[in-house]
Amino acid sequence: MAALALAAGCAVGPDYHRPAALGTNAVPAQFGDVSITNEWKTAEPAAQLPRGAWWNIYADAELDRLETLSASNNQQVAVGVANFDQARAAVKVAQADFFPQISANPAATRQRTSANVSSGGGSRTNSAFSNSSRTFNTFNVSADASWELDVFGRIRRLTEAARTQFEASADDLESLKLSIQAEVAIDYFTLRALDDQSAALNQMADAYETSLRLTQNRKKSGIADDLDMAQAETLLNSTRAQIPAVDLQRAQTRHALAVLCGQAATTFALQPASPGSSNPPAIPLSVPSEWLESRPDISAAERQMAAANANVGVATAAFYPRIFLNGSGGFQSVSASDLFAWPSHVWAVGPSLQLPLFTGGANRAQLASAKAAYNGAVATYRQTVLTAFQDVEDQLAAQHYLANQLDEEVAALASARRALAIANNRYKAGVEQYLDVIVAQTSELTHEQTVIQLRGQRLATSVALIKSLGAGWKPAFTASLER
Repeated sequence: MAALALAAGCAVGPDYHRPAALGTNAVPAQFGDVSITNEWKTAEPAAQLPRGAWWNIYADAELDRLETLSASNNQQVAVGVANFDQARAAVKVAQADFFPQISANPAATRQRTSANVSSGGGSRTNSAFSNSSRTFNTFNVSADASWELDVFGRIRRLTEAARTQFEASADDLESLKLSIQAEVAIDYFTLRALDDQSAALNQMADAYETSLRLTQNRKKSGIADDLDMAQAETLLNSTRAQIPAVDLQRAQTRHALAVLCGQAATTFALQPASPGSSNPPAIPLSVPSEWLESRPDISAAERQMAAANANVGVATAAFYPRIFLNGSGGFQSVSASDLFAWPSHVWAVGPSLQLPLFTGGANRAQLASAKAAYNGAVATYRQTVLTAFQDVEDQLAAQHYLANQLDEEVAALASARRALAIANNRYKAGVEQYLDVIVAQTSELTHEQTVIQLRGQRLATSVALIKSLGAGWKPAFTASLER
């Protein structure tokens, strides 16, 4: 009994210890190249991104509205919530095995005994013996109980696996929400950039139409010729031709936003944009060791690894005996009138043992499968960490180099506008040909479109950077099993 009590306090199989995130390699002390990360301030507790509604950092009322719509209406999030609820129920299913299982078995039977079987085991065929047959009723009201003693921790390991799967499901739900939130913000900023592109193209088309009328007047005066007219018409028509392509992208992006917000694309519309800065907000960085705890996908991969380790314990427990305490009790009688009389009561109690003597190698194969699944979960966890590092580094580099490119493009746009003004003045003065004006106008349009695109890309990549940093999310597991 002492040995049994000692065994009851332990669970077979390996206890979980989280492996190193990068295997034999140490976690880097900082992100990215020094030349890039020196531009970023290390996060302090007071400077962390707001948890939950992280998009408030952009101070855009329409973005806030879209994020609220996606949170309540997005169907992918609804699927994630259903998976989360399913995982929570699985924990309760596993925990139920800690308690006795009781079932009631009421029954009423009418039966007839054979006339051809004697009490001595012989068989008689004469008609006199046929009178020994009987037809009677049997009434039974009983309950059976069975309780498995978790001596070797099989149930504990099953519950551990279910609980860590539940925690992974909670992390998966947070990761899904973050992905949807980021996609809404990226599509929103992309759509606003496309709106600006469309507006700029329309303004340019109006300006080129004015230039065409000016050229027509100059031709009537004999100052311009047919070549000037053809060049002005070509520039106007080519600019107008770009507008439908941009408008198609606008429509497709708006439709994608509608789906993310759980709305029908037919009726979905955006409110006017809030005036705000086209520059991305300041985003502080945490150190890599802290950041590893801030991404829900990394936390989910780690929890899946813990669940796989617990399943190794479940497979190990299959080699050990299962001990049950069994009991039954109730009333049994051939007459319903005295079914619940005390002489009709019956009971039985006693332990039972299930010992796997021969399984054809099934238990060993299941253990090998569980160990292989654990090794795969470790590799998946480390791959998730590596991919996450790549994600952060990509977005840091994108912010750095896009900022440099935007600065150069803004300067180039200013130069193109000066060149266009000079070309227009020289053309009106008859010093230059209209071709020089065309070249200057095309250059200005190209640089203006590039500046608009880069500003939209910088906002989109700032969202991607926030997402890659986990958006201030921390894996403090607070989901209740009682909800």
